[in-house]
Amino acid sequence: MPGPPAGAQERDSRAAERGEGTGLRRIALLLEYDGSRYGGSQIQKNAPTVQQELEEALYKLTGERHRVAFAGRTDAGVHACGQVASFLTPARHEAEVFRRGLNHWLPDDIAVKRALEAPPGFDPRRQAEKRLYRYLVYNGSAPSPLLRNRAWHVADALDATSMARAAECLAGRHDFASFAGRPSQRRASTVRTVYRADVSRKGDIVVFSMEADAFLPHQVRRTVGALVEVGLGRMTPDEFEAMLRRPETGKAGPAAPAHGLYLARVTYRDVRISDETENEDIQR
Repeated sequence: MPGPPAGAQERDSRAAERGEGTGLRRIALLLEYDGSRYGGSQIQKNAPTVQQELEEALYKLTGERHRVAFAGRTDAGVHACGQVASFLTPARHEAEVFRRGLNHWLPDDIAVKRALEAPPGFDPRRQAEKRLYRYLVYNGSAPSPLLRNRAWHVADALDATSMARAAECLAGRHDFASFAGRPSQRRASTVRTVYRADVSRKGDIVVFSMEADAFLPHQVRRTVGALVEVGLGRMTPDEFEAMLRRPETGKAGPAAPAHGLYLARVTYRDVRISDETENEDIQR
């Protein structure tokens, strides 16, 4: 007897991956982590990663090997207070039990802030509608040992007002090629929608916030690097805007160091795991 058509097999396979019709539950997690000692969020062969630690903690808690999906890939040294992850499991634990149990087994630099049961087909990366990143610049004349892995130290005085004026042009749908490295795929689109982009100063801390539908590689760090050039008087806000109006791959920068960058929030239409007001004041 002939089997089902190839298209039907592919649909069944995708449904199984999403846990549909399998009796498996989808658990979503809100993660906070200090990325200082990790090679990034995603598993790799030659460096410790957040995913590796989380999957090992899940194994210790449930005795099962789980593949964890993340909302966004963070690079080596990048932090998060609003990363979202999810996994499928047959375990019947309540979501709160997962939160407490995982925090027991996780190292001190990773924590599960919240856990909830999501629809089986929930995909934290593909279904994300907005991602908010923040970048911290410590603008004190002397280094701060307490902030050395938390913010980029720029000793010379920054004009945050000029930086804020320059950042205003970023909101909207634009080609952001100038503010990104070379795409991993040829002819990949460099057009993104930015919902907000602003700069504020709180004492010696200058905070850059950018929320968008998606981000290009190193987009936030290159944007911050260029904004600091504006703040130091080496570039005008008009020259900054010209890089946006005349896209040229990798023109903006230099890229700011990774250790000042935070994935602050991921927003979904149907899964409310992050509070809109959380992490508004990431600084000390």
